[in-house]
Amino acid sequence: MGLDLAIIGGIVVDGSGRKGYQAGLGVKDGRIAKIGSIQAGDADEIIDAAGLIVAPGFIDIHSHSDVPLLVNPRAESKVRQGVTTETIGNCGGSVAPLTDLAREEIVGRLGPLGVDASWSSFGEYLDRLDRGVALNVAAFVGHGTVRQCVMDLEERAPTSGELEEMKGLVGEAMRDGAFGMSSGLVYPPGRYADTAELTELCRVVAEHGGIYATHVRGERETMIQAIEEAIKIGVEAGVSLQISHHPAKIGAWGTSAETLSRMEETTAKGVDVMCDLHPYIAGATGLTAILPPWAQAGGSLRIVERMKDPELRARMKEDMIADKVPGPGHSGLAKRGMWDKIVIPSYPEDWPIGRTIADIAEERGQDPFDAYFDLVEGSGAQGGIIGFYYNEPDIRNVLLSPRSVIGSDGSALAPYGVLGRGKNHPRSYGTFPMIFRKYVRGESRPELVYDEGEKIMSAEEAVRKMTSAPARKLGIEDRGLIKEGFWADLVVFDLDRIADTATFLEPYQYPVGIEQVLVNGVSVISSGEHTGALPGKTLRHRG
Repeated sequence: MGLDLAIIGGIVVDGSGRKGYQAGLGVKDGRIAKIGSIQAGDADEIIDAAGLIVAPGFIDIHSHSDVPLLVNPRAESKVRQGVTTETIGNCGGSVAPLTDLAREEIVGRLGPLGVDASWSSFGEYLDRLDRGVALNVAAFVGHGTVRQCVMDLEERAPTSGELEEMKGLVGEAMRDGAFGMSSGLVYPPGRYADTAELTELCRVVAEHGGIYATHVRGERETMIQAIEEAIKIGVEAGVSLQISHHPAKIGAWGTSAETLSRMEETTAKGVDVMCDLHPYIAGATGLTAILPPWAQAGGSLRIVERMKDPELRARMKEDMIADKVPGPGHSGLAKRGMWDKIVIPSYPEDWPIGRTIADIAEERGQDPFDAYFDLVEGSGAQGGIIGFYYNEPDIRNVLLSPRSVIGSDGSALAPYGVLGRGKNHPRSYGTFPMIFRKYVRGESRPELVYDEGEKIMSAEEAVRKMTSAPARKLGIEDRGLIKEGFWADLVVFDLDRIADTATFLEPYQYPVGIEQVLVNGVSVISSGEHTGALPGKTLRHRG
């Protein structure tokens, strides 16, 4: 057999969780054609992996690269981590389907990035991705997007006709190849949906064998209730369930044992429940996401208008402190006055980037709430925030659970062009190498705030959580393992050296220790550098 490419001399960690073994890998027509003894003359190209790990390419089950992949299809920050499959459309937000009600906002968001949102259906968007990307893409349809397509941003239950229209859009997306539906129940318009609405839509997902990935309704004080709602939806709809970016945030620290127990119990009863996590103490969201729901209604222009009214500002502050409606983790910091734990990573102007809201307030002699409101008004309700609200013991507990897989909750970015603006969360550059550095080798990085390494898992288990486990969850049958006949999505790395280098103040730094990345048998990263190849495929679920 004449092989196109062979990787020889490496230790194969095949994604199953079993101990690594030495073997050569042969690739033919994009697939793994041989595992075993391979000689230099057996292939047109030889990659020497002596002393290195050869693993399946990593599958990022929780990504927000829906737009970045259209801006820069090289997917720099992800493929350089060893990611070969990106799962987009999470937290209720996909950029398809598009109707007139949703198009204006999406077009306004994509225009400055140079992206023409010319698609309407979910399938047309997937076709757009098919023009060429560096890695494979699996996509969820976002519940929030579907709701906006039918009901705009109205805070009410759908009529029976509107619900049927939403079910029709979800069904169409599933037939077009969506792997499931996601929800973001702390963001508008997802937070306006009740359990019954979500269950009805998930029944459509279940009919097509898809999964329901949910940013649950409250990840802080109401975490247990939120997990119970997600499980109720999963059980009643008969749909496979994925809990997004677990564990709990400030306000529910220490609850991971209970939440993981409920996932185990539900799985044992026949409804598979998994969760994903990244290894950072901080998370990120939009600048306006911690405002009370009523203050976010109507989109950016309405938000800015409200900021001009002192009485409305006072009401916002009162409601943020009362925290009656569960918001993202940053809301838990704001209500507790922990503004020194909230950083501005992206903003239309440069001056606040990298600074905490507490620092900005002190410099201006303001109450932190007013400083925050001024930032919202001054930006046109654009920009982002990073909040340090996770708990390390809970992260480790979730990481060690058989119910967890790895997801970055980041995007495929680049340190150049429009995707290099601001200072976004370092997880987009470091999540997967960080797992090996922090939890396999047990190394800490003092320059990465609150980073505490401890050796708690094997390289084989870490690889399994990045490869075969997410592939199984998504229902991807021919990726995630090193196995003859499977697609040759492969990463070659130095286990002693692989590490993240990105920090919160300097997030756009590529990791080290990853030597080669192949996507569908084509080298995308060679000797640590991007080749410019775009061999990725838009994967389509067929339920």
